[in-house]
Amino acid sequence: MSTPERNLQMRTRFLSKCTNDEVDAYLDRSDVLFVAAGVTELHGGLPLDAESVLSEAMALQLADKTDSLVLHNLPYLYAGATASGRGTTQVSVRSSIDYLYALSESLIRQGFRRIIWTSLHGPAGLFISPVIRDIFDTHKVPMLYIDALEALLHGQAGDILGGHSGDDPFGDLTVAAYDILGRLNDVPLTTPDTEYWAQRRKPSIGFAQDLVATAFGSGSVAYYFNDLTDHMRTQALRTIDDRSAAAARGRLAFTALMDQIPITKLIDDLKALDLYNQNAMDRHPSAAGPLAWPARS
Repeated sequence: MSTPERNLQMRTRFLSKCTNDEVDAYLDRSDVLFVAAGVTELHGGLPLDAESVLSEAMALQLADKTDSLVLHNLPYLYAGATASGRGTTQVSVRSSIDYLYALSESLIRQGFRRIIWTSLHGPAGLFISPVIRDIFDTHKVPMLYIDALEALLHGQAGDILGGHSGDDPFGDLTVAAYDILGRLNDVPLTTPDTEYWAQRRKPSIGFAQDLVATAFGSGSVAYYFNDLTDHMRTQALRTIDDRSAAAARGRLAFTALMDQIPITKLIDDLKALDLYNQNAMDRHPSAAGPLAWPARS
């Protein structure tokens, strides 16, 4: 039985916090969904979900800019070298790909056509990019991956991080992400027993940097961290005021990061690319896969 036409107000951007009626009403007017790919791993003196929180905060801010929805709660995917930490939940690259592929199929069936993946986890491209490629070849839906680490390395946000007044620029960005999600109190204050996370050390994997640098995103060579302080150094946050100041500094960089991503144009371009691909497949049926080939007599 069809449901009556609705004009429901958006209470939340997070898909899992919506009612079914709210998602139904949203899909009647739009088809954009940001998917925040996270991880549960050693992250210095910060909680294990730090990079999940970074991805979710990024997705939330982009969704706010574009009146879109966010799929979050994806914290158990491939971690990588941080498997050395006993708190790290390590899922294989292959299992992560299979899970996200199945999830993508569900989202497409639900009616989401413009699906945009976000992450600030270094190895995320190892399991997101194959899904984007395979989903397109099987379902002809062009999804997008926004690697925020690339934006940090090459844009204004990186300049702000490089020149900001705090002790740990990436740490400040992470603390800000907790603040954006209303979870600032989840960031623990530093105690005398945890001061070692704030100390500057030479990375134990430093001798192999020429190997690591041959490909981007943990795709060059496999290793585990020998020294747990290699990921990540975390600045000392001894008081509530210290934590609030770190969040305030990090928000400046977070705003710059969001501003340098032309998200409205990217969403429009994704729709145009969808039409372009349809035209390409009409002109070149072999590109569409076996189902587009003429049946044998």
